[in-house]
Amino acid sequence: MPYLLAQANNQPVEMQFEASPETIIQELVKADVVYLGEIHSNPDDHKAQLDILQALYQENPKIVLAMEMFQHPYQDILDQYLAGQLTETQLIEQTEYEQRWGFPWEYYAPLLQFAQTHQLPVLALNTPAEISRKVARNGLESLTIDELKQIPPLDEIRTDNADYRQMVEAVYNQHQQAGHGNSDRFERFFTVQVLWDETMADGIADFLTANPDYQVVVIAGRGHIVYGYGIPSRVARRLSYRPLIQRSVLFGIPEGLEKNSAIADFFWQPR
Repeated sequence: MPYLLAQANNQPVEMQFEASPETIIQELVKADVVYLGEIHSNPDDHKAQLDILQALYQENPKIVLAMEMFQHPYQDILDQYLAGQLTETQLIEQTEYEQRWGFPWEYYAPLLQFAQTHQLPVLALNTPAEISRKVARNGLESLTIDELKQIPPLDEIRTDNADYRQMVEAVYNQHQQAGHGNSDRFERFFTVQVLWDETMADGIADFLTANPDYQVVVIAGRGHIVYGYGIPSRVARRLSYRPLIQRSVLFGIPEGLEKNSAIADFFWQPR
């Protein structure tokens, strides 16, 4: 049975064991943005994402699926697939999916097939890989005028969240052979993480501004979602002029999680 951790007025409440899927769905239906934070390599996460998407669609068909897995220059290709003008094989080839994302296509195909069948828009959210690689090597200051046009304005790429920095640095250091990486290299690594967050938040906010009656369901790695540090806080900053309800879902309960943790709004535990 799924577990539920809800937050009321940003105050976490006790986790409720044996909460039904229906309880979670009825809370998610009220949100403007729903984040389904995955571990990319976990097939169970992807199955749960589809279950939730299908359930939300039954309550409200005005849904847009927003995906980290596609880079925004390929939006037209996604649109052609959704319109039935491209096959799935052509979509994979023309978005360069294997080179630019690379996790098994079978994880995401059911989501896209559902979107095509029900004519749901799909947003290609992510930053072009060429730009990410260049920033990782030489920083934001190395980008050309044309490259800068493909990302949010530099003053919107905010790296000032100390808690987020600490969380990302802990993960970064775990992957360094000596346990601690070069500080300049980490700074660029963190900048790329934030660049992804800001680019994805920009796409979500732009869509909601133009389509305020839609619900956005975001498919992204949990690192971009936990504690609201990554995408959610940056969507909220862009849409601070309007009421906004955002809810986040993780699959399974991370080890060491405290019951009053603000890591996510809901935990969907596989049966």
